[in-house]
Amino acid sequence: MPANSTRIRLQPANTSRIPFWGQIFIGTIWIVYTLALIFTDSGLNDMHFLHYVFLIFSVVYLGYVLVHNAPVFGTQSYLEFTPGYIVHKAGLFRPKQVFAAESITRLEMAPRQVRVHTKDDGTYALSLREVRGRKRKRQLMEQLRTFAIKYQIPLVDAQAPA
Repeated sequence: MPANSTRIRLQPANTSRIPFWGQIFIGTIWIVYTLALIFTDSGLNDMHFLHYVFLIFSVVYLGYVLVHNAPVFGTQSYLEFTPGYIVHKAGLFRPKQVFAAESITRLEMAPRQVRVHTKDDGTYALSLREVRGRKRKRQLMEQLRTFAIKYQIPLVDAQAPA
């Protein structure tokens, strides 16, 4: 990673209705159940190949849950401050959002989010609920202030008392 870029790791957004360990449990139950059906099948059923198809889908589901929620392939959710750009990546299966300093009209720090106002596309809200730990939050705020000062972008602190 270049020395003049700063990447802040984000936790995956917890938008799923079933928590991570619940999804792991469901996937494991599916695999165990399918293996039990395969080993106890006496060959009377002509559709026994469906057990193998379901087993493959169960393993793919479990792999998807692990890759999406755990850092199996490194940091997949991050906010990065590079020279002239702010890059936001929300997860492995989501595209990067790149905000050029020239197109940012204003940065706004709200209590639980950072709003990036751009000239062309409007407003983007970056959730701070994904930033875990005081050190990371402090580092994010410092990088945001430094970025705003360096590129003369107005920084509005909506969370400061009036």
